[in-house]
Amino acid sequence: MSSLIPEARRRVLRDEDIRPDGEFVLYWMVASRRLRSNYAVERAAGVATDVGKPLLIFEPLRVDYDWASDRIHAFILQGMADNAQALAGSGVGYFPYVEPKSGAGSGLLEALAGRACVVVTDDYPASFLPRMQQAAAGRIPVRMESVDSNGLLPLSAAGRSFATALAFRRHLHRVLPDDLGEAPAANPLRRLDVPDFQGVPDQILARWPTASEEMLTGAPSALAALPIDHDVPPVERLGGSRAAHERLQRFLDERLPRYAEERNEPDMEVTSGLSAYLHFGHIGAHEVWSSLVKRERWTPAGLARDRRGRRDGWGMSKNGTSFADEFVTWRELGFHTCAYEDDYARFSSVPDWARATLAEHEADPRKWLYTREQLETAQTHDELWNAAQNQLRREGVIHNYLRMLWGKKILEWSNTPQGAFRRAVHLNNKYAIDGRDPNSYSGISWVFGKYDRPWGPERPIFGKVRYMTSASTRRKFSVQEYVDRFASGS
Repeated sequence: MSSLIPEARRRVLRDEDIRPDGEFVLYWMVASRRLRSNYAVERAAGVATDVGKPLLIFEPLRVDYDWASDRIHAFILQGMADNAQALAGSGVGYFPYVEPKSGAGSGLLEALAGRACVVVTDDYPASFLPRMQQAAAGRIPVRMESVDSNGLLPLSAAGRSFATALAFRRHLHRVLPDDLGEAPAANPLRRLDVPDFQGVPDQILARWPTASEEMLTGAPSALAALPIDHDVPPVERLGGSRAAHERLQRFLDERLPRYAEERNEPDMEVTSGLSAYLHFGHIGAHEVWSSLVKRERWTPAGLARDRRGRRDGWGMSKNGTSFADEFVTWRELGFHTCAYEDDYARFSSVPDWARATLAEHEADPRKWLYTREQLETAQTHDELWNAAQNQLRREGVIHNYLRMLWGKKILEWSNTPQGAFRRAVHLNNKYAIDGRDPNSYSGISWVFGKYDRPWGPERPIFGKVRYMTSASTRRKFSVQEYVDRFASGS
């Protein structure tokens, strides 16, 4: 096994030589929380092979991230349980650590890194992770690399963000066939031939004990002891790589054949349901793509290279094309925005024309104004919007099409667009399993005009920003079953 992976996937955060006298190679797993099709695992395993040292995978979970709750913790912990089971008896070390209180994990990475040959971690462009990793790189005494396993296109390849999906799609259709020639190893640990890891030193475990089996299941009693939000309960769907692959297979078998025609129908359930698993890295973009193209019997030669960026330029069936455009174009557009625009989580990220037209209409009378608490508890006059909010509270997701309407109504029912943006971010990130994802921010920003164009006629409150109503949604789609199902939040 070679320690080489595509150079575009790797960034050096601390530039030191790899220490051949270290005790092990350390993979600090923080975003790509899976063992398969993971460039970071592949890099760490390759270095371990090169230096002939054991591999230790360190997967921590802190308690002081924004919107920390039973819901998010349980989903992550279920993935950690999958990793623990998969690595049991493998010779690869696995150290799952769950902070019992804020700051309790401070110093743990440094203690492990002090014994390591090198630290490999995940390159992720959003949330607190980039700041945390940069700070850690300044404290540890060894080489530190971050590895990009986020999407089909390396984040460093384009070197910029894109203003529209059309512009990004043009770029994808031109360059992606070349990048698809390189994919992470499906099982980078399968032939790992290094000494077995002999265990985390007792003096480290005495201060930072391994997460218990009860904790790794996300048991209510274990979660109750943590200083996180217990008012946002876990959802029924399980986290982890096994659940992610089961959901992918069900999507391909049962939903993909209906995807193009029914994906926007609230009374139907044909979306992939993979967003949360992708967000926490329980499944990777290359795994999803590989399964899709095998089903489609597709090769890169089918991808249009005419540079027009057509939605139908993927060279797949109607259903495959529809899913590919959502999964690749729109998903990776958001990742590139977060990688190259520092204000992706703020209203200032909205394009100038949209901020200008919204400012011109900020003083327009609002027929309805709701507090954040009324929105959060779905206490509005609009039963369709209430149903969408109740689905978010109950299941941690909103139906794909209604998620757009949900955001547009928050804009309409708030005093200012800036306040509306903050409310949408808060409600989404508090309740959505995939909250704080690049696609959470790109979806919210789209509501306010990002990736879009000016629309006419100019309307009150919205100005030239695209307008949506519950009435028009009802005319387009069948929604009554959806409304009845989510009439209440319980």
